[in-house]
Amino acid sequence: MAQAWTDLPLDRPISLRYLGSGELEFSAENGGGTGPAVVTCDVPPRGRPAQIVTDFLTHLDAVARALYPAWLPAAEPIDDPAGAGVAAVRSIALRDAERAGQYGPFLADLAERALRRRPPAQRGFSPEVRAYGLAGAVANSFGRDRMALLVRVPIGLAADEEQSLAFAARWLTDHGRCGAWFTGAALTSVDTVETVHVEPVNAAARTGGRFSAAAGKPHPASTAERLLETALAANEWACDREWNQLHRPHPLTNPVRVDLMWRADRCIVEIDGAEHREATKFAADRQRDVLLQLGGYAVLRFTNDQVIQHRDLVVSQIRQFLDGRRAENLEGVIHA
Repeated sequence: MAQAWTDLPLDRPISLRYLGSGELEFSAENGGGTGPAVVTCDVPPRGRPAQIVTDFLTHLDAVARALYPAWLPAAEPIDDPAGAGVAAVRSIALRDAERAGQYGPFLADLAERALRRRPPAQRGFSPEVRAYGLAGAVANSFGRDRMALLVRVPIGLAADEEQSLAFAARWLTDHGRCGAWFTGAALTSVDTVETVHVEPVNAAARTGGRFSAAAGKPHPASTAERLLETALAANEWACDREWNQLHRPHPLTNPVRVDLMWRADRCIVEIDGAEHREATKFAADRQRDVLLQLGGYAVLRFTNDQVIQHRDLVVSQIRQFLDGRRAENLEGVIHA
């Protein structure tokens, strides 16, 4: 019998099978917040187990730094390492670590490197400390207790490479207290990894990266979304907004994830990064806008730069549209 992905084990590596067509993608909103945060991994799983562990940890370190400050929300107002910025985030991290049972010096170092936008430290902390601290930071970013690393297995691994991959994944589950789930090619030479049949996942469209947003919140790795939410939260007219929701434009189409929506006002706001300028993505966005518009929704698009550099103007334009839409709705009720 197939299991729901929210019930998959996190204490040992498993191989996922019968996942339906196409590439498996998880979104943090699946399961209503009951499952682990899932991070996909494209690190080539070749080499000795120690090297694969290093690759896993390097990948998780990059994800945790990109998610900052979602896992350290008290540091949200601090966006500059100058002055007392570094000392402040380190102090906040040490305090949070004590409360959460984490190793304070590592979390403080991670917070400082995220603020300074620096790569992983090569010395100073054991792999065990890094694994536990990084898994905790990623899970906390999405308000989850645990996380799982979804490892895409390439075709053509030799038997010893499969064994090394399985050993490294077992190390990660033991020391990081996180799941290690394999998808892609089968591990035909490994008999220590359980194969689990999982129900098809009604996942959102790919975000092109390693993690996706939790429903109801701005994406933790998006500065633009977080800044816009801060501005909107101060305005009563912006109530009833919904961040990162799955929405089905038509009964015969797949659900799509929208950045921000006012459902009652049939207004959707999309915030586009640089990747949306690529030809394929640009064309897909236009087609998606058409489907949303046919469903009665207006789509307002802004770039990350517009939100970050001209936030007041963006907020004013959103309000102008919502005021107009609400006036139309009220007039329709009066004349009904």
